Amino acid sequence: MKAVALTHYLPVDNPKAFLDVDLPKPAASGRDLLVSVKAVSVNPIDTKVRRPKDKVEEVPRVLGWDASGIVEAVGPDATLFKPGDEVYYAGDITRSGSDAEFQLVDERIVGFKPKSLGFAEAAALPLTTLTAYEAFFDRLGIDRAGADKGQSVLIIGAGGGVGSIAIQLAKAAELVVIATASRPETTSWVKELGADHVVNHREPMVEQVRALGFQHVDHIAIFNDMRHWETAVELIRPQGGIVSIDDTDRPMPMEGMKMKAASLHWEFMFARAMHQTPDMIEQHKLLTWVAEEVDAGRIRTTVNKVFTPINAVNMREAHRLIETGAAKGKIVLEGWAS
Repeated sequence: MKAVALTHYLPVDNPKAFLDVDLPKPAASGRDLLVSVKAVSVNPIDTKVRRPKDKVEEVPRVLGWDASGIVEAVGPDATLFKPGDEVYYAGDITRSGSDAEFQLVDERIVGFKPKSLGFAEAAALPLTTLTAYEAFFDRLGIDRAGADKGQSVLIIGAGGGVGSIAIQLAKAAELVVIATASRPETTSWVKELGADHVVNHREPMVEQVRALGFQHVDHIAIFNDMRHWETAVELIRPQGGIVSIDDTDRPMPMEGMKMKAASLHWEFMFARAMHQTPDMIEQHKLLTWVAEEVDAGRIRTTVNKVFTPINAVNMREAHRLIETGAAKGKIVLEGWAS
């Protein structure tokens, strides 16, 4: 099977950062699905794994943790899907990735693809949707059905992949969304997705948020990096919650959190698959629920740019764009050259 892989961990401008390779086609066992991959999405986690380091892979390593495709075969213990089903998923960071013609993935972390979307549009959704959903509804405990209607959420880094879907999930839960964006194009983007207010995260945010009439906000999601930690602590309401997806070495003073009895949550959507948690199947359920929301017109895809075909050259360009830190929405690669 064709695949885009690496043997050395190189800067993205190195032509050998990715290679077009031919690898053996895997076979499904246990609860695995063998998926014929039709489109893949690139995320910051891909660039972090590829980050230059002194390591050489004897067998080419396939990255990629966002895909849509068609079930080719199922393992003997699989019960949720059958061959021919169209699916989408983020996968498991401890296993071979989705940048290949065929991939094995545990059915418990796979959802039925939205019927109203093509493969490229669907591939933009899984990782960021899982991250945003778990951040809001599992970590912060927000009610997705609207029981917390009118509460406020500050989404820091709202123009990126996770933020783009988070805005929509928050609005579906009837929250008041304060989104951050720093460029005209991302400001327009987050407004288009439903943000009620927009502030610039490259300027002091406390003053901007309070100028909107919010002394504190009920929930805060940090979807870029923790340089905004002290701002978040200042703005979170007493007994409110902050969720972050950034693993950081920055100092994180906690006195303000203690004085407010506020809570800090970490979101890592690979945790369930990595640790084989008893509730792994929740990711199947939530991806299938989101697909229904998409088909009902309540959530839209966040794809912004599509490269064709899936090959090493296009993968390098996608990684380069992600590494600029200025990508809007999601970057997808679709189709394999014949």
